[in-house]
Amino acid sequence: MSTTLPTKALVDGSWLDGGAGTFPVHSPQSGELLADVTRCDVDDVERAVAAARRAQPQWAATPLIERVKILRRVHALFAERAEEVARTLTLEIGKTVAEAREEVIEYAAPAWQKAGEEVLRHRGLSFPSTQEQTNNKRLVMNYRPLGVVGVITPYNFPTDISSIALAHIVAAGNTAVWKPSEFAPISCNQVAEIFTEAGLPDGVINVVHGFGDVGAALVDHPDVDGLFFTGSTATGERIARAAALRPHLLELGGDGPFIILPDADIDAAVEAAVNGCFYFAGQVCTSAERLLVHEAVHDEFVTKLTARAAQLRVGDPALEGTDMGPVRNEGSLRRIAEHVQDARDRGAEVVQFGKEEGLFFPATILTGVTTDMRIAQEETFGPVAPVIKVSSVQEAVEIANSSDLGLIASLWTRDLATAWRVGEALQHGTVNVNETSNYWDQLAPFGGTGKSGVGRELSGWFLDTFTESKLLVFDLGDGELRNNRRAEGGW
Repeated sequence: MSTTLPTKALVDGSWLDGGAGTFPVHSPQSGELLADVTRCDVDDVERAVAAARRAQPQWAATPLIERVKILRRVHALFAERAEEVARTLTLEIGKTVAEAREEVIEYAAPAWQKAGEEVLRHRGLSFPSTQEQTNNKRLVMNYRPLGVVGVITPYNFPTDISSIALAHIVAAGNTAVWKPSEFAPISCNQVAEIFTEAGLPDGVINVVHGFGDVGAALVDHPDVDGLFFTGSTATGERIARAAALRPHLLELGGDGPFIILPDADIDAAVEAAVNGCFYFAGQVCTSAERLLVHEAVHDEFVTKLTARAAQLRVGDPALEGTDMGPVRNEGSLRRIAEHVQDARDRGAEVVQFGKEEGLFFPATILTGVTTDMRIAQEETFGPVAPVIKVSSVQEAVEIANSSDLGLIASLWTRDLATAWRVGEALQHGTVNVNETSNYWDQLAPFGGTGKSGVGRELSGWFLDTFTESKLLVFDLGDGELRNNRRAEGGW
């Protein structure tokens, strides 16, 4: 297997070995070695940034429609290879094959087409002259690319998040150096293999593999003009400090309040909670991290959720019928176990379906959860449904807003006025009403408040971040007298 999977770094159009040896990539399901992937060092990052810098002026000068045609070809080739990439995702990160297909077919591959269409509609503006009494001025705002953008992506949606970022970044005329997660380098390389075949010029997208030292070298490089990062809040804060005077877009952790009020459709809420808590074993930034259930429907909800969770088929993610696979790494497994044990020690009741074995953590429901427990205060990022009983809407909102994270909240009620008022009161970037927290629209703004991130991604919001607004001011100077042009109330 290691001889057939792509394992090298991509710099200036060539697949190269990194300067720091290799690192192993193991299947989280079986533990088998999938491949030894090249490990880059600081010098490799230097070469990749230099290649991106050389390629950027010519790429920006390429006619827009030509850039868009290349993005369309990336989409077409990606769609042809969707099953191959999805199967690699299942091997590499433990997503069920259904979840992997959803990532590739519904999100990752179409991102290249959508970015091309979006940049064709990225409009400038024309402003009237307001400073002088003249009809001789013309003020026009357009956009210019930043230059070289560093892209650091996570393991949970390795082809989706990277495709959304890279497609919009290069659509705008930038070039990129991409550092995928060390837990998902192979599937990302399969995407990168498409670039040259689709006609993307050498150096426009470069790929470096490795660990935190590689990411830090990319973030700190003086020739990197902008940064995109999805990952932990701690790392995001470090990047924000390093990128203080550079454009950056950060999508970080989530606190996932999932509020169920007395008039909610409980059966629908249960299905949505199963998705919110157990999709990809809970390893999603928009997962339902805290289920805030009104006391009037608490028992009904818990009974139905428990019965539904018992039906989950946990096992080999490559099998078509599997609902949930393993978590990706030992660190995730350890954090999940610690959160559950802390809740148990503090009095929560624990119901689990399955057993801990290898990197598998059982689907877990906690009741009697209180706000002083770690699982109610920190992002668990695992297959756990922590239920907190609340006595009022106000209490639910207060608990939901007590976190310093604010990515996505989910609210369940049939009352339009309540939905509107609670939706406004929740301090989150998105509030999904009568919908799971794991719902995203690829043409709507996505991002959080507080320590959940900086900026908004997707669609035109991505283009706004990774371009510079530029104002051109013209004085036509074609005969109009230049005296007495001061505006009313001017100097």
